[in-house]
Amino acid sequence: MSEVATLEGGKQRVRPRRKPPWKRRRVLVRWAAVSASAALGGLIGLWVAVHRYEWMGPFVANGLRAVIGADGVARLEDFVYAVEDRVNRVRRQHEPPKAYWTVPSPLPAPSTQPASSTVVPEKPVLSPFRPVDPGPFDKRRAARGDGIWVPIVDPRRPDDDPRLYKTLLHPDPTRGWAEVFVVAVDLRRVDVHLVAGSQEPKFEDEENAPPYERPAKIPEEHHDTLLAAFNGGFMTEHGGYGMKLDGVVIVSPKPDVCSLVRYTDGSMQIATWKRLADREPEMLWYRQAPPCMVQDGKLHPGLVVGAMRRWGATLDGETVIRRSAVGLSADRRILYVSITNHTTARVLADGLRHAGAVDIAQMDVNWSYPKFVLYEPHPDDGRLVAIALAKGFEFSEDEYVRRRSRRDFFYITRKPD
Repeated sequence: MSEVATLEGGKQRVRPRRKPPWKRRRVLVRWAAVSASAALGGLIGLWVAVHRYEWMGPFVANGLRAVIGADGVARLEDFVYAVEDRVNRVRRQHEPPKAYWTVPSPLPAPSTQPASSTVVPEKPVLSPFRPVDPGPFDKRRAARGDGIWVPIVDPRRPDDDPRLYKTLLHPDPTRGWAEVFVVAVDLRRVDVHLVAGSQEPKFEDEENAPPYERPAKIPEEHHDTLLAAFNGGFMTEHGGYGMKLDGVVIVSPKPDVCSLVRYTDGSMQIATWKRLADREPEMLWYRQAPPCMVQDGKLHPGLVVGAMRRWGATLDGETVIRRSAVGLSADRRILYVSITNHTTARVLADGLRHAGAVDIAQMDVNWSYPKFVLYEPHPDDGRLVAIALAKGFEFSEDEYVRRRSRRDFFYITRKPD
């Protein structure tokens, strides 16, 4: 519709009739909704890029925080993970727990050293490594092979006794797709090393930081004995957790948080720092994490009721997310390393404690950071390549060996026989 206006001199001009106010408001509301949806979609897209593609994180994360702030990013993360979990609860509610590998039946017996009455060994012969099967967390909600330790054979030395075993657990009573993968490591026969990432953790005081070279990958001299590697902990800005290696303090230790420590004699310990501080001169390295999930076999009270945020950096501990953690057996001879899918902090702690750990520290969260990789020679050229412990976890063939890691990590080598 239009209106005809008469001008001076008798001329006429057709003037469009203005829309009624209610129609203009409807248009404005529609455009506002479209703009808000586009903005939210863009933020979610950026969030997915940051957390699913590790290489994009440094380029996007700071800009995203500058736009909506750290608290805004945390709320966005919680929102997206909550939506994903609600969708999974509908789409996967009848999905049975999944198995990821075949469990040999029966498992091969470990080799034993032949007895001899005439030959006296120069050093004690270690007994073969075979952790005790914990069994399923709940038999009503388990995949075939849950809770049975399966040997991880070194492909370059297939006849040697395994130093590593793996198992899978499903400890969540309401999510059959929540998975806790656990690797048991024989600390009598391996060494565990810590490496600083090329960018993280950052020095707590960058201006006065000591000179420290960061190769950010596994030294070539360790490639021949390399068995596995796994991710490190949170960035410095997410908690300020302490780290020391090669005699250099990158971040000073905090007294009330959990600490993974390796001593100069090769032994390891997980405990609240104030219980370990007196032995700092004996430490080869340490890496701190949020408060111990389990200490001396007891769950942290915050995992039972109360403040759960501490096990997710800026995320809530109830957030259903991918996580990683380490634990030790009561005799501190077995290191347990866990990576998970779709778990809360409590479910991770329950699974790792069921596997045999009495002291547990969570290391990191989010899609791309938790990982555990093994190594084998490439069939074409023999170069060492990484393979994932289980399908679905983010990694590259060059992970930690040729590709420099932005974040800190651990790797495992065989001790000399």
